[in-house]
Amino acid sequence: MSDVHVAVLAAGKGTRMKSARPKVLHRVGGLPMIDYVLAAASTLAPRRLVVVIGHEAAAVRQALASRPGLSFVVQEPQLGTAHALLAAESAFEGASGTLLLLSGDVPLLSPDTLRQLVDRHRSADAAATVLTTVVDQPYGYGRVVRTGRQITRIVEERDADPTEKAIREINAGIYAFALDGLFDALRSVASGNAQRERYLPDLVAIYRREGRGVETVTETNPDSVRGINSRVELADASRILRARKNAELMANGVTLEDPATAYIGASVQIGCDTIVHPGVTIAGRTVIGESCEIHSGVFIADSRIGNGVVVHDHSHIVESAIEDGAAVGPFARLRPKTELRTGARIGNFVEVKGSVVGAGSKALHLAYLGDTTVGERVNIGAGTITCNYDGERKHTTVIEDGAFIGTDSQLVAPVTIGKGAYVGTGTTVRTDVPPGALAVSAGKQRNIEDWVARKKGRR
Repeated sequence: MSDVHVAVLAAGKGTRMKSARPKVLHRVGGLPMIDYVLAAASTLAPRRLVVVIGHEAAAVRQALASRPGLSFVVQEPQLGTAHALLAAESAFEGASGTLLLLSGDVPLLSPDTLRQLVDRHRSADAAATVLTTVVDQPYGYGRVVRTGRQITRIVEERDADPTEKAIREINAGIYAFALDGLFDALRSVASGNAQRERYLPDLVAIYRREGRGVETVTETNPDSVRGINSRVELADASRILRARKNAELMANGVTLEDPATAYIGASVQIGCDTIVHPGVTIAGRTVIGESCEIHSGVFIADSRIGNGVVVHDHSHIVESAIEDGAAVGPFARLRPKTELRTGARIGNFVEVKGSVVGAGSKALHLAYLGDTTVGERVNIGAGTITCNYDGERKHTTVIEDGAFIGTDSQLVAPVTIGKGAYVGTGTTVRTDVPPGALAVSAGKQRNIEDWVARKKGRR
C-alpha cells in the first residue's frame, strides 16, 4: 500500500470522560488507547502518519515522542472534524493516493478492517469510502442515510429527524479519501448544524452532489469500531481486549485458571504450559517462558522471566530479569534493574533493588538487597539489610560466592564480603570481610541477675 497516508484525529477534549487527561491517553488494557490505533495504522506501512492534536497538545506529543515516523499538526481552536483534517493540509502537501482517516479513540480497530476499507476504496476508484456498522442502540452516532443501497448522506444525532434516528446503521468515523481535491472539498463544509461545527461526514453529501463516487464498507463486529467517550466505555473496551488476549494465550498453550481475573497486557508474551492463577496482572513488554507458575495476586511489568520459574502469591516485579528455575515470594518485591540468576530464590517479605543475585543463592525472608552483587550459592539470613544510602549517595555491596550472611546483619556499603566468608548473626559490617573469614561485631553477652525483680520493685 505504497500510496497510503494516514491522519489520526486526537485533538478533542473528551468532556464525558470528566478528566484533565487527554481522552486518547486514557489507558485501555494498560496502554493509551491511541497506541492501538497507531499500531493498526502502522501495519499498512503508510508513507506519512500524521496526528492532529489540540487539547493538551503538549501532553499528547510527549506521550507519543518515542514512536518513530510520526508528525504532528495542531488544530486550534477545535471546530469540528472537517476543520481538524483541514488543519493537516500542509502535512500532506504534494502527496497523492489515499488518505486513511482514523480517530484516536477507537482502540479495538483491526488492521484487517483497515485493509478491507482501503482495498474497497481503490477497487471502486471512489472519492470517499466510509466505514459503517449496524448497532442495536444507535443513540449518539451519525446515521447512514441511503437511497436504495447507495449512501447519500450522514446525519448527526442532534440534526436527525425521528425517521433518521430509527436507522441502526451508523458512521464509524473512519474513512478512506482520494487526496485529489480533498482539501478543496473540506473548505466547502459549512457549520450550519446544532453544534456550529464543520462535520467531516458532510463530505458525503457534497461528493454525491458533485457526482463523485462514495462507497461504504460495513464492519460486521460493532465492537471493533467502538469509540471511547466515557469511563464506562473505557472499561468495556478493556474487558474486550483482555478477553481477546486471554483467548489467544490459551489457544497457544497457557493455562489461565480464571480468565475473568487475568489482566494481561496486549504486548505480553507467555510460553506454553505456564499456569496463571486468579487475580494476576502482567503488563508492559513482559516475556514469561514455558512451564512457569504465577500465583494469585502477583503483579509483573516490563520484565523477562525464564522457564520453570515460580512466582508465589502477592509478589511485585517491575523491570527485572529472572532466569530459569528461580523462585520469588510470596510477598516479595523486585524493583527495577534486579536480576535473579538460575535457581536463585527470593522469599517472603524480601525486597531487591538494582541487584544481581547469583545462581543458587537465596534470601528467603525479611531482607533488603539494594545495589548489591550477590555471587553464587550465597545464603542471606533473615533480617539482613544492605545499607546502600548514606543520605547523599548510593553505594554498592559485593557478596562473593559461597558466603553466609547471618540473621539480622547490616552490611554498610561500600563493602565486600569475600568468597566463602561468614557474617555472624547481628553483625554490622563496616569494612571488607576477607575470603573465608568470620565477621562479628556484637560484644560478649552479659546477664544481670535479678534485674527483673528489682525493676518491678521500683514501681
